[in-house]
Amino acid sequence: MALNLQKAEFVRSATGPKDFPRDPLRQIAFAGRSNVGKSSVINRLLNRKNFARVGAAPGKTTHINYFKIDDKLYLVDLPGYGYAKVSRQEKERWAKLIQSWFDDRTLMTLGILIVDARHKPTADDKVMSDYFRSTGRPFAVVANKLDKLKKSEIEANLNLIRETLELKADVKLIPFSAEKGTGREELLGLILDHMEELVLRSDESGEGGTGVQ
Repeated sequence: MALNLQKAEFVRSATGPKDFPRDPLRQIAFAGRSNVGKSSVINRLLNRKNFARVGAAPGKTTHINYFKIDDKLYLVDLPGYGYAKVSRQEKERWAKLIQSWFDDRTLMTLGILIVDARHKPTADDKVMSDYFRSTGRPFAVVANKLDKLKKSEIEANLNLIRETLELKADVKLIPFSAEKGTGREELLGLILDHMEELVLRSDESGEGGTGVQ
């Protein structure tokens, strides 16, 4: 499936269920800790420098941001988590928003969890992987900041991530560097394959109006 990444637009920031788009377009969700480089991963994926804004202050975004790509899918940027200086009230607001999004099983079709390749996943990362797993939808893990590792460290770190998050064999773990572009083609390929599979399923079931061309 062809996807014109240059045809990308910000659609809205959702603060609650009333703001969630419910049209037929597929929704691919990106989640990660506040300082893991989530916006940078999205920018690298789209080959756009400042498309998903890189926040100067981590943990300040308590919205779900929607970006429409080629009128075929949404990239859903979930608010970052795990920033220590966020108030309890903000954490509760984040949890309520995230819970309401994941509770609606009609929304996400693919999840992308971004973790730091240099470190063992945190307890918050494990919670988010459980959120993705609970949907029954496919998800993958992107290990960002690969360029900060020595080559001799990569395999052990990836094994630690897979073990800590208890990833099954069919869950893809993509080594990634938003800085260098490593892993971009693999992540893009995963998304395109996912979209292609959804189109094939739709054709086989005879369902129309998917919004995917």
